[in-house]
Amino acid sequence: MNAIARFSEGRFPVVVSLLILSALFVGGAASAMGADKPAQAEPTDALRTANALSEAFSYAAGKISPSVVAVRAVKHFKPSAERRGRTPLPQLPEGLPFDNDFLRRFFGERFPNQLPPQEGLGSGVIVSADGYILTNNHVVGNADEVTVVLQDNKELHAEVVGKDPLSDLAVIRVNAKDLPAAKLGNSDELKVGEWVVAAGNPFGLNDTITAGIVSAKGRSNMRIAEYEDFIQTDAAINPGNSGGPLVNLRGEVVGINTAIASRGGGNNGVGFAIPISMAKSIMETLIGKGHVTRGWLGVGIQRLDEDMARSFGYDSTEGALIGDVIKDGPAEQAGLKQGDIVTAYDGTKIKDVTQFRNLVAAAEPGTKAKLEVFRDGQTKTISVKLTQRSDERGVAESGQGETDELGVTVANITPEVRRALGLGGDAEGVAVTDVDPNGAAYRAGLREGQVILDVQGKPVSSVAEFRAQTAKQDLKKGIRLRVQAGEQQVFILLRAEK
Repeated sequence: MNAIARFSEGRFPVVVSLLILSALFVGGAASAMGADKPAQAEPTDALRTANALSEAFSYAAGKISPSVVAVRAVKHFKPSAERRGRTPLPQLPEGLPFDNDFLRRFFGERFPNQLPPQEGLGSGVIVSADGYILTNNHVVGNADEVTVVLQDNKELHAEVVGKDPLSDLAVIRVNAKDLPAAKLGNSDELKVGEWVVAAGNPFGLNDTITAGIVSAKGRSNMRIAEYEDFIQTDAAINPGNSGGPLVNLRGEVVGINTAIASRGGGNNGVGFAIPISMAKSIMETLIGKGHVTRGWLGVGIQRLDEDMARSFGYDSTEGALIGDVIKDGPAEQAGLKQGDIVTAYDGTKIKDVTQFRNLVAAAEPGTKAKLEVFRDGQTKTISVKLTQRSDERGVAESGQGETDELGVTVANITPEVRRALGLGGDAEGVAVTDVDPNGAAYRAGLREGQVILDVQGKPVSSVAEFRAQTAKQDLKKGIRLRVQAGEQQVFILLRAEK
């Protein structure tokens, strides 16, 4: 025991010494490792920049949110005279104690004919304290009822002041005062890469804000509207955002959100907004007149690529090539010809087809303009007096629920249209692509897929010619069409409903 005790006593200082040395060694190693990775300093400058940007987004959202409204539009469908009371019911076996007449008497005429109302939801932005609201035409469309929901969830009935299908813009109004009107900015000053914020009610989620950048400007040929000059953005735009504002970081409206490029219907980072510089002009005209009138030159124009330009001996791709001249239109009367290349309009250099089309459309009918054109290697100046677009009649009237008087949409017969409608290779005229069930065309028997050959005996081979001919006629007296319906040709008389 004593030996053991002595052994322990003799060895204990040595063991303690080793433990102390080990602790010092480990502690020293840890200190050395700590010296290799010093504590990370707070990124003050980076946080300050990020916080400043975050505050800018918050400021923009706070400025625009009170001015954003939800727009609910309802369309009630009424059976046409041709269908009313005569919708076929399944043929019943003979010998039963009741028949189709019995079913009609039992269920009433609404049973086979009643169609449920269609409801749509979009957005809008308040542009005046006394109740004017800017939105998309496709939001209010041909609605019978329009309701606006303010930020505080107050619901107000709205009337359609005016709509412009060609730009997809509309103005509605609510009976209210002292509303928080948004400040309109200058979309011409927008730069690609600039931050923007989109506001609206995607999927019915009120008061939603998303952020992104301006991806591009001047987008056209998107087949969204006839007059296009879109701002492209990657700020999330989804169904329900249509008609809502796109704003800069100062909270100023720079665009009206209109459409998305999507395969599945949701946001893919490619959204389009109508520039406020374009929307403001149309908005003011709709408020003042209830409809938009545009200048018309009477030409078909197309873009120039290098090969096409070279074929005319023209050494640029800027300008607008005149591919067609409408008979008796302003262009023909002024001396413009097929193959002319428009290089300037009233001193403004023409870069492309979109710019030229928008310049002409922005002019009032009756405006005199000077065009510089390239023809046969020389530049000529031609004066022309614009007239009014023939298809303005009836398509942009003020008043809730009004539609095109004819109620028909037509298209030029292109190879794509031929395939889609199953038309023969020799088909001429204009193809009927859509018919409003409540319009004059449907009542007269015109249907989608038919081809209109002439109007009042005047052959039509393009949409422009069809519009020009129908504009000369009086719908109250009747407009006679010659139509290819399947294997047969028939006459159809369109007449306004008495």
